[in-house]
Amino acid sequence: MSAGQPDRKPRRFPLQLDQVATVKSSGPKPAPVAQTGARELLRPQAHLQQIEQDRRRHTTPQGVGMDSIHVRRRMVERLMLDGISHQHVLDAFVRVPRHLFVDTALVNQAYEDTSLPIGLGQTISKPSVVAAMMQLLCVRPGLQVQAEVTVTHKPLGQCLEIGSGCGYQAALLGHLSRRVVSIERLRDLHLKARANLDTLRQHLPEWPDVRLVYGDGMIGHAPLAPYDTIIAAAGGAALPQAWIDQLAPGGRLVAPLEEARGGTQVLTILDRLPDGSLQHSRAGAVLFVPLKSGTT
Repeated sequence: MSAGQPDRKPRRFPLQLDQVATVKSSGPKPAPVAQTGARELLRPQAHLQQIEQDRRRHTTPQGVGMDSIHVRRRMVERLMLDGISHQHVLDAFVRVPRHLFVDTALVNQAYEDTSLPIGLGQTISKPSVVAAMMQLLCVRPGLQVQAEVTVTHKPLGQCLEIGSGCGYQAALLGHLSRRVVSIERLRDLHLKARANLDTLRQHLPEWPDVRLVYGDGMIGHAPLAPYDTIIAAAGGAALPQAWIDQLAPGGRLVAPLEEARGGTQVLTILDRLPDGSLQHSRAGAVLFVPLKSGTT
């Protein structure tokens, strides 16, 4: 260097804006320095872009939205740990998306084992409780004297549901029954269940025979009686006589019932044996909304 001129060393940092470039992984590679005669440019964003692409390609979960069957299968795995083993019951829970039946604000809790409010002081029952009641219906003694095709494919036969609620349980029952008749005494809930099931029909081909009735559940539904199975989503001090009368020989009724002392509820099983006699048994403590008469 000539005297009077300061030493000029290549500057690495800070760089001017025209010396910073970004590249796309799919674009052409820059020419080597020897060919361009230019100093190699630093590309600080290239590595970060590659990381982001890799993250999206490899680590972003696929199919874990509420519509994913994998979410429902995880719920079913929990049901199996709780002792639910009947394959048709488990299959129904895999097929029916519970999130379609809960309010938007609660959709993130749809597949938790918890009851959720559905309005008018009513709730959608815990999946484990619904599954346990359905499993009890599927193993009724009367199945032993019925045709094997009914036992294998539609173990609930003709089913009466007391309390449609939001329609979720009716949808589950529909996959195990030749026909479901579901009664709801609250008009707004009856309409909600109808809307929810209409939405579900768009998701599921070969929709089962589910008939919603607006009426007093305590009197059952005599026009389509008798029923092979009856399930109630509300508990009273006694089983209504209408339910017992509409239960077919070989049929089973499962409903919560208040105990005489203490006011607690216990899951009650009533079997009408093939000879017409009745047999009672119990299956543990539960907590359901009170059974009421009339419509509103």
